[in-house]
Amino acid sequence: MPLIHVHLDRETFEKLHEEIGTAIHDAQIEALGIPADDRFQIFQPHGPGELKFDPGYNGVDRRNLLVIRVIAVHMYPVSTKRQFFEAVIRRLEPLGIRPQDVLISLTENGFEDWFAGK
Repeated sequence: MPLIHVHLDRETFEKLHEEIGTAIHDAQIEALGIPADDRFQIFQPHGPGELKFDPGYNGVDRRNLLVIRVIAVHMYPVSTKRQFFEAVIRRLEPLGIRPQDVLISLTENGFEDWFAGK
């Protein structure tokens, strides 16, 4: 049960939050093998000046910032995580979201760190 947090500017949220949520979820199904009904996402839109980033850090031409933070049980090899990152980017590009503007962080913990309703 990965838990997804998405931070993005308010304008992008208002125009594309449904499509972004679906893109991330479909990438999870494809790359992480989660069940289709395992969807837990929290969107946090931000106003002007609330998202701070260096537009040229690490040689990347950043114009905007969309942060996807994933918290998941430690069970995925590095290759699977990379496949997930690539699947997310592949699905966001047709929405007009540039790969250079996306930051994804996947943090893992143990099964004992979760409660999911029962």
